[in-house]
Amino acid sequence: MKVLHNHFKHNGLFFIMFIVTVITIVSVSIIITWTTFRMSEKFFIDKFSITNAKVMDQVKENLEAFHYAVVIASNNISQSGTIKSILTDEQTNRQEMRSIYDMSQQINRINSPMETYEVEIMITGKNGFNYATGRTYWPITFESLRSTELTENTLKDPNRLIYQFGQKENNVDDHFIVISKALQDRISRNIYGALYFVIQESEFKSFYNSFTSAGNDVFVLNKSGYILSSNQTSNIGNKADELITYLKSNEDVTNHYEIGEIKGEDHIIFTKYLPSMDLYFVNVIDKKTAIGGLFNKKQIVLLSVGIVLVALVIVFLVTRRVTNSLSTLVRQIENTSRHNFVSYVSVTGTYETRQIGLAYNSMLDELQEYLEKLVQYQKEKRHAELAALQQQINPHFLYNTLTSIKFLVQQGGKAEAEETIRSLITLLQNTLGNGSETITIKQEVDNLKAYVYINQMRYGDRIKVNYFVSPDCEEYQIPKLILQPFIENSFFHGFNSKTEGFINLMIWKKDHTLLFEIMDNGDGMEISSEDTLPDTKRKQQHFTGIGVRNVHERLQLIYGGKYGVEISGKLGEGTSVKIRIPIDTDENFTNI
Repeated sequence: MKVLHNHFKHNGLFFIMFIVTVITIVSVSIIITWTTFRMSEKFFIDKFSITNAKVMDQVKENLEAFHYAVVIASNNISQSGTIKSILTDEQTNRQEMRSIYDMSQQINRINSPMETYEVEIMITGKNGFNYATGRTYWPITFESLRSTELTENTLKDPNRLIYQFGQKENNVDDHFIVISKALQDRISRNIYGALYFVIQESEFKSFYNSFTSAGNDVFVLNKSGYILSSNQTSNIGNKADELITYLKSNEDVTNHYEIGEIKGEDHIIFTKYLPSMDLYFVNVIDKKTAIGGLFNKKQIVLLSVGIVLVALVIVFLVTRRVTNSLSTLVRQIENTSRHNFVSYVSVTGTYETRQIGLAYNSMLDELQEYLEKLVQYQKEKRHAELAALQQQINPHFLYNTLTSIKFLVQQGGKAEAEETIRSLITLLQNTLGNGSETITIKQEVDNLKAYVYINQMRYGDRIKVNYFVSPDCEEYQIPKLILQPFIENSFFHGFNSKTEGFINLMIWKKDHTLLFEIMDNGDGMEISSEDTLPDTKRKQQHFTGIGVRNVHERLQLIYGGKYGVEISGKLGEGTSVKIRIPIDTDENFTNI
């Protein structure tokens, strides 16, 4: 596994170039193949739509011819004064027999436009007179007809012919299309009867039936979305929600096709609106059925795969040849010691590779000289920065401390004054007098005790400081002044609301790490999960210019990113500061 990993690592450029080329070739092949399929499908559908549009125009003409015959017959009936009299005058039994005869004569005379169609005519009058032609394939009683939704819709819109769906009572398989119109006086517009043209759906279907086939369906819908006629018999009389939604969203597309999804499948949809009949004529063709045999997709895909494989072999050979010399140079560079910049690479291979080798060897010479200067500069800079910070003892701290000593002497507190002077001397010796960058933990703790004693003499001992130092840690070397800023921060900023409390300093070791924790039960602070070292925005430190963030950045510079300071806390409960540094301090500190 390791050998395989190294092989991939040393030939990274080759693999990247090869993979990118493979992805490009495959992507282009897929796009071209897909585009070919799509363009072929669109070309076929466009040509098919031209032929289909002509067929639909022929069907539309047949339907409009039928509708025209219905219009002529309905106009003749509504304009007949004899029929109006029959439907409005009161009828005795004798008069009713005479009226039936007269009605029959009138219908036979004016019904010539409908003779070519299997249509039954039914007429109901305001006076209760009813009449039907001799065809009885829709055996519905006149009483039932008057109370149906067919009649209700007819009377709501008396000025036009309305196409509606009907069926025999108790027979859901026998369907009819009813074209109805209200009969009304031309002057007063009073309705005096209703006229019904009834045609069997199977007879109506003959207008388009020869046009349908498997996967090629026709639907005749009214504006409400109900299917009046279709070669899909099971759908007749039902509401086609998907189709009506599609029609309403594509009202402007009436002479062209659209690709739409119906019942989860793509279909080619042709729509014709018949304004005279107020109906939609919709032709729905299953897309898979229409273009399934258009071309052999499998054969085209296999041909494309073959071309791609040949191209990949050529690309592999060319790419390998081009990158081989560069891969050799990479291996030589990788074998160069990370800390020894005098291991030059051999200058061989192509012109570009030789130029890179020459430039690399020249860079090593310059880099070696630069690093020597940089290391020396960093050492001098670090010493200077720490020395400068150590000299930044706040003058107010000295003024206030000396004032406190003067006050103790005046009050006769000789012992307290002597102890305060001793603490100040200890503090100044460890801070200013010791030129080393590191001190022992014991010296750092003594420094803290002196600093805390001075402040307790000034401000009182309302804040107790406790020290818990593991004896086996006292002689370890640590950077100077990494604990004092946190004690100072807790002492002066952690007890603004609370009048008293404690600060605990704990030092111990775990494995190869020294752990320091400064914990107080003061005011605390809210710390977000994104920042474990918040910017406290405190005023300048009372003792030195070495602040909290300064300590963290200093430790990370010396020991690396996994060491440093972490702060946690909660409002009203206190704050905890944890510091982690490696035990091997002398070696690490010297190397930085």
